[in-house]
Amino acid sequence: MASFFGIGVGPGDSELLTIKAVNTIKNLDILYTPQARKNGKSIAEKIAAPYLPLKLEIKRRHFPMVKDLETKVRSWQEIADEIAVDVQTGKNVGFLTLGDPSVYSTFSYIAELLKGRVEIQTIAGISSFSQIAANLSTPLMLDDETLEVIPATANSAQLAEAIDLNDNVVIMKIATNFAKIYQILKDRNLLNKTIVVENASMAGQKEKVLADYSIDDRLPYFSTALLKKGNHDVKNN
Repeated sequence: MASFFGIGVGPGDSELLTIKAVNTIKNLDILYTPQARKNGKSIAEKIAAPYLPLKLEIKRRHFPMVKDLETKVRSWQEIADEIAVDVQTGKNVGFLTLGDPSVYSTFSYIAELLKGRVEIQTIAGISSFSQIAANLSTPLMLDDETLEVIPATANSAQLAEAIDLNDNVVIMKIATNFAKIYQILKDRNLLNKTIVVENASMAGQKEKVLADYSIDDRLPYFSTALLKKGNHDVKNN
């Protein structure tokens, strides 16, 4: 029976794809790859490139990066309808997503629109924050410590609450609201306990303590912050 597969390709390094992800890709008939901009290959496709069979049909589809929900839903629906036709004609269809398909992924919206229409399978991938912790050789949490993952696009009250109530906090997409987050952490004297990783597992990866930035700095889109309150100040390690 043909299925629709959401495939996590990890945070950036092609070697971080799971064996299951690679084997799934090799057995696809059609692969959908998301494009933030038209006429180009997505980062997810570039990551998976070493494993893409020559015979694989690749459908690059544009997902508008806009705030207007109606525009985005219309795009998701059009692509979901196309995927449904492909699967219903007996094709195994895949959809690539950065990191893990269950973490802030467009795949989740497409899958929701396809429920009850086709069989859906999700292939887990390594999340950016898991790989960041591995790169730093530091645990995300220990014993009874708490961890919260929150996007920088959350409002100030939500961000402050996550930071105040948890031992460890991952802040995704920090570049989108860098000044706001910087100020919240500065007010709590936590700049030296926060590490920012730019372009995790990609070319040009950088790791810096948040205190080494200024509030007006501009970060790459793929930047993630990891706050660990239990650490000594990073600069003193």
